[in-house]
This record gives sequence, C-alpha cells and structure tokens, in this order.
Amino acid sequence: MLVACYPSIPVDPQPDPEKRFEITSPVEVYLSTVDQTHLFTKVEDASVFTKGQAPTSGFDVRINPNIKYQTIVGSGASFTDSSAFLINQVLSNEDRDQLMIKLFDREEGIGLSFIRQPMGASDFARDFYTYNDVPKGQTDETLQYFSIDHDRVDIIPLLQQALRINPDLKIMASPWSAPGWMKTTDSTVGGQLKPQYYPVYGEYFAKFIQAYKDEGIDIYAITPQNEPLYVPVHYPGLGMNAQQQTNFIKNGLVPAFQKANIDTKILVYDHNWDRKDYPLDILKNIPDLVDGVAWHVYGGQVTAMSEVKREFPDHDVYFTEASGGEWVPPFEQAFLGEIKTGIDVFRNHSKTYVLWNFALDENNGPVVPGFGRSTVRGMVTVNQQTGELTYNLDYYALAHFSKFTQPNAIRIDSTKAEGNYTSVAFLNPDQTVNLVVYNMSNQSRNALIHLDDQTIVIPMAAKAVATVTFKIQEKPE
Repeated sequence: MLVACYPSIPVDPQPDPEKRFEITSPVEVYLSTVDQTHLFTKVEDASVFTKGQAPTSGFDVRINPNIKYQTIVGSGASFTDSSAFLINQVLSNEDRDQLMIKLFDREEGIGLSFIRQPMGASDFARDFYTYNDVPKGQTDETLQYFSIDHDRVDIIPLLQQALRINPDLKIMASPWSAPGWMKTTDSTVGGQLKPQYYPVYGEYFAKFIQAYKDEGIDIYAITPQNEPLYVPVHYPGLGMNAQQQTNFIKNGLVPAFQKANIDTKILVYDHNWDRKDYPLDILKNIPDLVDGVAWHVYGGQVTAMSEVKREFPDHDVYFTEASGGEWVPPFEQAFLGEIKTGIDVFRNHSKTYVLWNFALDENNGPVVPGFGRSTVRGMVTVNQQTGELTYNLDYYALAHFSKFTQPNAIRIDSTKAEGNYTSVAFLNPDQTVNLVVYNMSNQSRNALIHLDDQTIVIPMAAKAVATVTFKIQEKPE
C-alpha cells in the first residue's frame, strides 16, 4: 500500500527533453475487418517512407515517445466458477491446454497478463458459495471453517497453469458477497455488511490471500466489493456506500493486512463511471490507505477516470469489467465497441483492460439457480453438449491490446480525431512500439503513422482495426 498520497505529478505529463527517434525493424501489422476476413490476421501491408516521400492521402496518426503516461499491467478476463468449470471439466484436456496457450502465451497466443477473480460465487457460478459458509442462524467469528476447497477443483488449477504459461501474470480479486452470517440478510443475496464484522471480514480477505499464496498464487490487488452501489435480488451481492467502504478499509481491511504483513494493493469502488463522487469521497478521507480506483463500463463517461486521476494523481486507475453480450449486436457493433472501449480506457490512464467471463456455454451460462436467462457472452464458448470450443469476437478484440504490449510498457502519446479515427500507443521495455489504430470512417483509406522523419503507410478498410508493432531507437544527436 501507499505510504503517502499527496498530489505531486500532473496527470498530463510534460514531455521529456525532446529526443528524436527512428524505426529500426520491419513493421508488422495485425488486422481485423468487420467482414471478418481478417481477425487479428498478420498482413504484409506496411510501407515505410522518409518525410516528404510518403503519400499524403489518408488520416494522420502522430506518435510521440517523449510524452509518457501510465505503466501498463495488462489485459484479461475472469475465471468465474462457470468459466473454470467449462474449461477444466467440459473441454478435453487437449482443447483446454490449447486454449490456455492461446490465452496466455505471448508467442503462440495473445499474452493476456491480468485476471480479475471473484472471491466466491458471482452471478456466473453453478451455486451460491463463499469461503466461510455455515448453517443459517450460525456464525463463525474465528473463521474456523474458512476454506478455499471449492476453488481447488477448477479455479486454482487453471490459475496455476496460466502462471506457468505467463509468469508475468497479475491476479486481482473481488467479492460479490461476504459470507451470509456477516450480513443483515444472513444470505449472500442482498443486504449490507454488519459493522461489528468489519474486523473479521478483513481477516477473511487476509486468509484468502494467504491461502492462495500457499497455492503459489500471489494476489496483486483486491477491491472490497464488486459493484457496491448495485444490490441484485437473484445473485450474490452486497450494498456498500462510500462511507461504509471507507470504514471497512480503515477498521477491517488495513489492520488485517498489517497484522499479516500483506502488501496486496487496495483498489476502491469497482463500479461504473457515473458515480465518481464515490471514489472521490474515499480518496479524500483515507488517501494513504488505498492504492487506486477500479472502474466498470456500464454507466457514465470514460473521462470520469481522468477526472478522478487529476484530483489524485498518485492513485492508479484500473479498468476491471466490460462484459460483452446480446444487448450489442455482433459482429461489427460489438467488436468495434470493445476496441473503442479499450482505446478509451487506456487513453484515460487505466493500467488494465478487463472483460468478464473467459468462457460461457451455448446458453450463456452456467448461472446461479434462480438467475433466469443470461445474455452475457464469454471470450470463448464451450458447448456443454458437444464439447466444441468457439473463439468469440472478444478474444480478437483483446488480442489487439495484449499480444504486443509487454508488462511494464508505458503508454506514449498518439493522436486521435473524434469520429474520424482513434488510437493508443505503448512503448515496451525492449523499445518496441505497439500501436492500436481504428479507422472509424465508412471509407477505405490509408493510415499515415508519423514518427519524426518517418511515415508508416497502412491501407485500412472501412471500420478496420490494426495493431502495428515495430522497434525504435533514439537518434544520435
């Protein structure tokens, strides 16, 4: 956790002393088109020109490595109980292993490097559970019956496999509900956390982190509550206003972490862009106890993340959930929506871009009993009847951001023109650039990508998305 959190750096950084750069490697382009003839497909379409010799017809994207923003942690999704069951038990061993490589391996897959794990059941679970369930009417204030045995069946083996494939993987965790006996409803559904249980619930988090560490899984960050301003009536949830979250962090979570020598990051809020007052209230009250803010896509404007960052520049921004689903028609609208969201969240200082379920079945489930019909789409679909595995548009959308963005990459400046095109660029530790550019026009045209005295020209179909990667070096003076 942070030890001091007073504003010290501007959100919009000043450029480094002006350095000039040049491209020192072949330019690789991976293209997706809305007719699906290309789905993150490598194409040999890039030409590099010196200044003055390049075509002038097209849209201009300017990259400036002298202007640096946030360090990137990664992109990914969640092994919900449902996802983990489908991947670990329904898929054949061969298909499971191939899927895991295609998700997490940087050479043979798309190199996902961030996972957000539910702590207990979410809506996408086969049943209701936490790590400390006791019969209704009973309590367990010593956490004698705490156990992560549920996760040892499917979730933990998959996390361990993912870490073997990508040791740079970071894992955060968020509960949908505290154990029912700690709540006003004595149920994982509805209700609020009783203040008398703040200390023991803090210990519950600490036990979870320690138990996972014993399995070789470090928990990088937690949030106190998933979507604390929404209390569902048919799946696990818990209402927690900003004052309650502040009190729980101060009187439960932080003391438990300090007692157990846990340095897992604490991120507040974990809900939509439309209530920036919530994280602001917490940051104003306990800035030195928390590390950042987690955000979801389902309301408000993405600029809320930058507005909070501007007031608290020493606190990091994490974008932690954007689910795909039937409410946005595939392919074109849904795919381009996820591309635009990814670009926008990174341009608004997020260190992560996280979707929701890694896998769901042919009925968009499984879901908890009583949930009803799900309209959510996973990154992949696993058919429970046939065992067939299908890669969905969400997989290819995340590929554009993840495959060539290394851990500890830094976002660098790149231009956009609203309604015309948009882009986001990253500079990796090995000095390769990963640029994601989206031609928002209904017309095919060239992307003219300018880096000092050089211009990369890439023909792009209408509504096409390209990942462009190349190595640069500083020009000698």
